[in-house]
Amino acid sequence: MDRERIEALFNRFEDACYIHEGVECWSARELQEILGYARWENFKVALGRARKACEGSGAGIMDHFRDVTKMVPLGSGSERPVEDVALTRYACYLIAQNGDPNKPEIAFAQTYFAVQTRRQELIERRMLDVARVSAREKLTKSEKKLSGIIYERGVDERGFGAIRSKGDQALFGGFSTGDMKRKLGVPDSRPLADFLPTLTIKAKDFASELTGHNVVDKDLKGEAPITKEHVDNNAAVRKMLAERGVKPEALSPAEDLKKVQRRLAAEEKKLVRAGKKSRSDG
Repeated sequence: MDRERIEALFNRFEDACYIHEGVECWSARELQEILGYARWENFKVALGRARKACEGSGAGIMDHFRDVTKMVPLGSGSERPVEDVALTRYACYLIAQNGDPNKPEIAFAQTYFAVQTRRQELIERRMLDVARVSAREKLTKSEKKLSGIIYERGVDERGFGAIRSKGDQALFGGFSTGDMKRKLGVPDSRPLADFLPTLTIKAKDFASELTGHNVVDKDLKGEAPITKEHVDNNAAVRKMLAERGVKPEALSPAEDLKKVQRRLAAEEKKLVRAGKKSRSDG
C-alpha cells in the first residue's frame, strides 16, 4: 500500500471519529464504507463476529457496541432514521481483526486500531507512573516536615526512625519495616516506600500528615507520646483500608521507583527532541 493511500485512509478514520456519551467512537455505518463493505447486511455479520469476540475477551458488549439511531438524508432533502452502532476503539479493532486482511482497508484498520489501543494503554500507564512518583515525593516532604516538627520537641534522628518504624508496624498489621522489605524483596539499602504501590504510599503520607498536625495541635513533646500518636494514626488508616477490603501488607510490590523515574525522564527527553525537530523542520 503506497504512502498516499495510507494517508487517505488515516484521514478517513480520524475524521470519522466522534464523541458519544463522553467516549471516543466510530459510526458503524461510516466504518462500513471505510472498510469497503458494500452492504449493511454484510457488515452486520462482521459486527456479530466482533460482538462474540468482545464477549469472549470478558469485556462488556454494551460498553463497546451501543445501538443508536442515525438520520440519513434523502433525495427530497428530508431525512429518515436508520439503525447504527456507536463503536469504541476496541470494538473497531475487533471488527478489523475479524475481517479479511487481504483487503487494504481491513489491513490498515487492523494496524490503525491496534496502534491507537496501544497508545491509550501507554497514556494510562504514564499517568499511573506520574501519580506514583508524585505520591512518593509528597511522602518525602511529609516525613521531612514531621521530622522537623518532632526534632523541635526533643526527638533526635534516631528517635524519628524508631517512631516511623513503629508507625509502619501499625499500618502493616504487625509487620515491621524490615519484615516488609523481606516480604517484598526490597534491598536493605533502599527505602521501603520506593517499592510500595501508590495506595500504600498515600496511606503512609496521610498518617504522617495526621501525626504532624496532632503533634502541634496537642502540643506533644518527647518520643513516647509522639510514638503513640503516630501508631494510633497509622492504625486508624489501616482500619479505614481494612473496611474497604484492603490489607496493605498483602498488596503486591510495585516496580522500583527509580526505574519508573528513569522511564519518565527518557520519555520527556524524547518529547524535547521531537519538539526541537518539529521546530527545525518548520
